[in-house]
Amino acid sequence: MLSIKTIGRVSKRYRHLLRYQQILGVILKYGFENIIHAMHIDRYIESGLQLTPFVTRHEKVEKLSKSQRIRMALEELGPTFIKMGQVLSSRPDLIPVDLLNEFAKLQDHVPPFDFEHVKTIIASQFGLPWDQVFTSMEEKPFASASIGQVHRARINHNDPVAVKIQRPGIKKTIEIDLEIIHHLASIVENNIEEVAVFNPVRIVEEFAKTLEKELDYSIEASNMERMAEQFKDDRTIHIPKVFTPESGERVLTMEYINGIKADDLTAIDAAGLDRKLITRRGADFIMKQVFEHGFFHADPHPGNIFVLEKNRICPVDFGMTGFVDKTTREIFVDLIHSIAVNNNKLTARLLCELTEYEIRPDLLRLEKDISLFVSLYLSKALKDIKTAKMLDHFLELCASHKLRIPPDFFLMMKAFISIEGVARLLDPGFDMISHAVPYVTAAKYRKFKPSKIAEDVMDLARESYRLLQNLPGDTVEIMRLTKSGKLSFSIKIDNLDKLLNNQDQTSNRISFSIIIAALILGSAIVINSNVPPILFGVSVIGIAGFVAAAFLGVWLLIAIIRKGRL
Repeated sequence: MLSIKTIGRVSKRYRHLLRYQQILGVILKYGFENIIHAMHIDRYIESGLQLTPFVTRHEKVEKLSKSQRIRMALEELGPTFIKMGQVLSSRPDLIPVDLLNEFAKLQDHVPPFDFEHVKTIIASQFGLPWDQVFTSMEEKPFASASIGQVHRARINHNDPVAVKIQRPGIKKTIEIDLEIIHHLASIVENNIEEVAVFNPVRIVEEFAKTLEKELDYSIEASNMERMAEQFKDDRTIHIPKVFTPESGERVLTMEYINGIKADDLTAIDAAGLDRKLITRRGADFIMKQVFEHGFFHADPHPGNIFVLEKNRICPVDFGMTGFVDKTTREIFVDLIHSIAVNNNKLTARLLCELTEYEIRPDLLRLEKDISLFVSLYLSKALKDIKTAKMLDHFLELCASHKLRIPPDFFLMMKAFISIEGVARLLDPGFDMISHAVPYVTAAKYRKFKPSKIAEDVMDLARESYRLLQNLPGDTVEIMRLTKSGKLSFSIKIDNLDKLLNNQDQTSNRISFSIIIAALILGSAIVINSNVPPILFGVSVIGIAGFVAAAFLGVWLLIAIIRKGRL
């Protein structure tokens, strides 16, 4: 498992120090000196890390937006940071829309690693020399990315297979980066209020969970097998076969696909394939996943979609998948229907059910914004609607009402947009929304089938029976805890600590003011009474009191000015 160690000070190991220095250097290079200063980083890290070399910044960087500079910084910092940006590009609940769109452009260009490492990793994974696992393997990979690379090989002289090998030492490298990122995130959260609202520590922890799944190839193998089961009776879709005995956590062996990439129009036409038929089948592929199965390929961009003979669709790379449960699918279908019939009140309620929030939004204001959203898009012909732009507008609407879209639901919408992009490339006249109508209608009426109603009634009966079974025992347990005095209730008040700190600060200032006033009055009385010792006809004790009062007064004034509130 990946581990993020909570660190108060960076480890003294050279690798940590050097990497920390490199990260700070890139942050400075892309114009984020204000963040470094606001973090008060010298309080948290050792003096050696303050010696970050001066970094000159290219003039062009100054003209770029903040989102563009963040994306470029991630690209320069390497695989862990690129992967973090790619993962966050599907998390509208964690980052704003402008960053979502910028992070979607991230690409990792990583040189392949040596074949000697490939042999070592295979031997470590299976406890056998590589040539006892595979009959042959090409030394040069045909694909390379930040986490691993893919080689063409053979098992027992049969058809070729594609073998994905995890990059050597990648897990350790990622753990070191995660420690540093987590540390920086905690400093930012404690020092910069504008950034703290995005919960940077939570973002890093969520990223670590996602990355842990990507580092385990057995999870991707399971995703492929699950998808193959969903489409086992569909001859228009082909899911690559997984070779389980030759697969593990760091090695994934699957069927080698000799197809044409979906965006290679010249090759598709040369092979005599039907572009329009391919487009419809690609759209059917995503519709069936979402509306019928709930489990879907979350990254169907052109590089991950191949076209085989007989116009069959073959998706590859199942590292990123999503799942939308039955209840969420039904709410989503009802939401689409409510928008179509222009029932803004119902749309607002269903949108609140689909999303997460801490404070329930103002439904009247939400209804007005939904009405504006609907008028912008329903007044157009379906073929003229730009789905990507519509999604951006939808995300902005949710963000303005502090509604968080669940990650899998957003992945589903992104999958629609990706497939629509492929469809428009293959068949510019294709109308994705019109193609979805029969699937939405079928899903809508599927809820009213007698078998579905019977299933729902049985589920409700089971839950009710279970509740009634547990009720007597739960009641007795509550009474027992009450009698023993162990039952307690807690009330959580948001920002209570901040309020108490402000109260303490105010009390301290009042106390200081009283002490200063007392010193001034006391010193005046002492001087008027000529209390000895006397110097130049004035009481020394009185003068000392006035000096002390002046010092404390200046100190109090400086503290107030620093806080920014007089």
